[in-house]
Amino acid sequence: MTAFEQLTTEEKQRALSELRHAKELFASRGWFPGTSGNLSVRVGEFDPSSFHFAITASGKDKTVNTPEDFLFVNHEGKPSELTKLKPSAETLIHCEIYRLTGADAIFHTHSVFNNVISEYYWERGSVPVDGVELIKGLCNWKEEAHIDIPIVPNYGDIPRIVPEVTAKLQEGVPGILLRKHGIYAWGANSFEAKRHLESFEFLFEYVYRLELLRKGQ
Repeated sequence: MTAFEQLTTEEKQRALSELRHAKELFASRGWFPGTSGNLSVRVGEFDPSSFHFAITASGKDKTVNTPEDFLFVNHEGKPSELTKLKPSAETLIHCEIYRLTGADAIFHTHSVFNNVISEYYWERGSVPVDGVELIKGLCNWKEEAHIDIPIVPNYGDIPRIVPEVTAKLQEGVPGILLRKHGIYAWGANSFEAKRHLESFEFLFEYVYRLELLRKGQ
C-alpha cells in the first residue's frame, strides 16, 4: 500500500473542503481572473522527499464549483491516483515551496496590485515595506518592522522558475512574487495561509498608493 493509499478519507476530504472554501472566498474578491491562480493543501505527514497535496485542476473556472475542481499529486507534481484531470501548470512551484518550508497550504492568486508592484520594484528584486501594521499578519511582531518581499522572474517554462524560488525564499516572509504574475503565500495551515495572503495584498496596495502620493508631491 502506498503512502497516499494509507491516508484516511477524512484527511483527503478535509483538504478538499479547505480548498473549496478558499477558492470561493478568493473568487469573490476577483483574485482569479480568467482561469488564473492555483491553490493547494498538503495531506498526511511531511517528509521533504515524499509528500502529497491536493491542488486545483488546470483550466477550471474558479468562480464555479464542480466535482472536478481538484486532484491529488505527489512531491514531483504527478497525480497520486488515476485521473483524467491535469494539475495546475505551476504545480512544480508548489512542490518546491512545500519541500523548502514544510508548509501545510499554499495559495497563489492574481491581482492588479500584486502585478503592478512586482514590476515597479522588479529591478530592486523585492518590495520594501516599512512599519505597516499588517506586517504583523505575517507573524512579525517587531515594532516598526521592515520586510522585503522577494520577486522572481516569470518564465513560460515553469521548471526554470523553480530554482529562482529556491534562491529567493526568505525566512520570516511567507510569500514570493512572480513578476507581472501573482503572489504565492503559504502557512502552517489553511487559515494561516489565508491570513498571509490577505496581509500581502493589503501591503501591496499600501505601497502602491503611498508611492502615488509621494510622486504627486
